[in-house]
Amino acid sequence: MKRIYYLYVLMAATVISSCGKKGDPRGEIVGAKHAAFHKEIPYGMVYIPGGSFLMGQTDQDITFSQIAQDKQVTIAPFFMDQTELTNSQYRQFVEWVRDSIAVTKYLNDDKYYIKQATGANAPANGRRIINWDYVRQHPVFAGGKTKEAAANSQKLQSMYYQGDDRVFDRNELDVRLLKYNFADLNYREAANHHMDKTKKRSDFIMRDTVAIYPDTLVWLEDFAYAANEPYVNGYFSHAAFADYPVVGVTWRQARAFAVWRQRFNDSYKDSRGLPHRLPYRLPTEAEFEYAARGGRMGTDYPWGGPYIKNAKGCLLANFKPGRGNYTDDGAAYTVKARSFFPNDYGLYNMAGNVAEWTASAYDESASTFVHDMNPTFTYEAKATDPETMKRKVVKGGSWKDIGYFLQNSTRTFEYQDTAKSYIGFRCVTAFMGRDIRDK
Repeated sequence: MKRIYYLYVLMAATVISSCGKKGDPRGEIVGAKHAAFHKEIPYGMVYIPGGSFLMGQTDQDITFSQIAQDKQVTIAPFFMDQTELTNSQYRQFVEWVRDSIAVTKYLNDDKYYIKQATGANAPANGRRIINWDYVRQHPVFAGGKTKEAAANSQKLQSMYYQGDDRVFDRNELDVRLLKYNFADLNYREAANHHMDKTKKRSDFIMRDTVAIYPDTLVWLEDFAYAANEPYVNGYFSHAAFADYPVVGVTWRQARAFAVWRQRFNDSYKDSRGLPHRLPYRLPTEAEFEYAARGGRMGTDYPWGGPYIKNAKGCLLANFKPGRGNYTDDGAAYTVKARSFFPNDYGLYNMAGNVAEWTASAYDESASTFVHDMNPTFTYEAKATDPETMKRKVVKGGSWKDIGYFLQNSTRTFEYQDTAKSYIGFRCVTAFMGRDIRDK
């Protein structure tokens, strides 16, 4: 049964044309035909070489929590986003979902779809594929005086707030409609039950529907009696904050973005006959800590030494200095994602600015039972599970945290359905090979 699952995954997108290749010398095995593969660093990411490090506490445990015990672990090489995901990047996801809903549910116009074969050659599921080149050329929400724009405006009225929800009769998108449906294989669950012959492949497919628009009200919910209304109105949508880290996203929204990012990239690869990259995902807790250390052993912070200021007395990250002197580091709230100096791996703001979601579930004693090779503890929490099962590890500290939470080893948690004004994320993807320098 295990081999059957493996075969399904490996051959899911492959069309088998023959048992051999034309011109095989003397009928010998020469290997299956495959697309040419060239090593490349994904756009906006940096290469993190594999290695071993001492994961866990490197300074005093001032909270006496004893939840970051030292453990020697090894991490395989991977790629990681150089910065936190920005508002601009996440808006691309939001607009893709918005336009796909508009095309499929409201416009119902053939010109927005790719023309496909009919009859026996038609797709088995009957699903039409959106022609994104046309959608980008003629944005479905574009204004203007053309007949097409006027017709679209009439058809899309149901996507705006209606009745008493309208303000000054403005057409404002009803963000509650922006939901992303996706499916993903739960490999760990499949591995745990691969000897159970009563199980089908569908038993290990995780399906989810996520409302993907960020919760902008977090700027008021997180702080009692703070006049943060300007950030509610503009932090995600205003062009001035385009290069700032996205916040107000839950763990489930961050995972949905990673799944969509893979789908978006695969569609480009398919159009050019290129091999797919391994899936984008959230980093594990161990990957995040390993990358934050930048190849340095036993250091407290991503920049190396035990101090949060340099020799000139300048603060090295965006956090809460002193007793609340937020602006001493240059900003009262967040800063642009590419701010301060990067660590030795070229990663920005691995400490401070916004804390970041990881893929790992939170357990106080996880370090005692996870493996020492690519360790992580994961759990797919159900809606009926107790809240303690919905905790996810958060790393890095944020603009509103004191220096302790910026340490490489400090770990804390938040609930997977909770959004905060100080938590964002970045993605990783596995490196296919042993080392990027190998030929």
